[in-house]
Amino acid sequence: MANLNIGQTTTPTTIIDYSTALLNTEGAGEQDETFYDNPNFTKWYGNYNKIAKVKMSINAYANWVIGQGWNADSRTTITLNNIDGWGEDTFTSILWNMLVVKKINGDSFAEVIKNEEDGRVINIKPLDPASIRIVVNSKGIIERYEQLSKSKKPNRKIQVQDMLHFCNDRVADNIHGTSVIEAVEWNIEAQEEARRTHRKMIKRNGVVRIIELDTEDTNKRNSFKSEWKTAIDNGDILILPKGVAEAKDWHGNLDTNGVISWLNYLDDEFYQMIGIPKIIIGGSGAIEGDSKISYLTFEQIYTREVNELLDDLWNQLAIRIKFNSPASLKTELVNTEQANSSQTGFQPNDTTAGVGV
Repeated sequence: MANLNIGQTTTPTTIIDYSTALLNTEGAGEQDETFYDNPNFTKWYGNYNKIAKVKMSINAYANWVIGQGWNADSRTTITLNNIDGWGEDTFTSILWNMLVVKKINGDSFAEVIKNEEDGRVINIKPLDPASIRIVVNSKGIIERYEQLSKSKKPNRKIQVQDMLHFCNDRVADNIHGTSVIEAVEWNIEAQEEARRTHRKMIKRNGVVRIIELDTEDTNKRNSFKSEWKTAIDNGDILILPKGVAEAKDWHGNLDTNGVISWLNYLDDEFYQMIGIPKIIIGGSGAIEGDSKISYLTFEQIYTREVNELLDDLWNQLAIRIKFNSPASLKTELVNTEQANSSQTGFQPNDTTAGVGV
């Protein structure tokens, strides 16, 4: 007689709640030196290079920060205009490159080449972050960098004053920055899986056929299958004796609307997680007001990024410049609110600290 006691089953009947794994910081240890080697750059660079949404979002961020150009005094302008990186760079393209890599990897690096006589910066050369080791002392202060050797030669040491280093969202006592791709990996993988699976189903729908044969001979069936496939691939005609076989088209159940809804949900989630509104890369919202608020919100992110960049250039290179700002919507939103007192939803004063009446 069958045993109907569910307690005797070997498959667990309880559902384990999801929990986030614990994560320790990667700060300095008690030893004299602690180092970090940027081990995930190649993986995250692959995501950036292959997933258009990731690439366009990060590129748009860099475009916003420096896309309007910069100004400086005449002496600084002459110095920066002579910087050519690997030979075909400009000062602007080097900064753009480093801002993009900073978001991809969490840290970006460029070697600073100086005039031996007066210490003036004469060139800045971007480096592969996967080849750079950050070395800190026991107090967690950067002591030097090392360019990892791909042969048996010793690593090349680069002093702090000879490296331009941008660090993204460093938290706690970590000795490195944080990649924006790490937090959206699950999202972009889910999108790619859904898109590729649906594409494959569309491709196969109506092409896969059920073929009924009047024989049970496996060899004959395999031979017929091969002949049928060859005819389809070549766009040829397959001639068979009457009554030998009958083919019926198979149409799968394609839930295109369901897939689109899922992709739209993941799309909205992606831009929220990566912190770059869709409108910044040329997308548009269903409601004009929502798009304007997204644009206005990103202005605060842009301001922080520009200030960090200005501080890095001054603190590390003693270069003082000013970046031209993109167009702002603040004035337009204020004028809209004053002209339409009955308008509901977010208004500029909703995002301003103050005491309500």
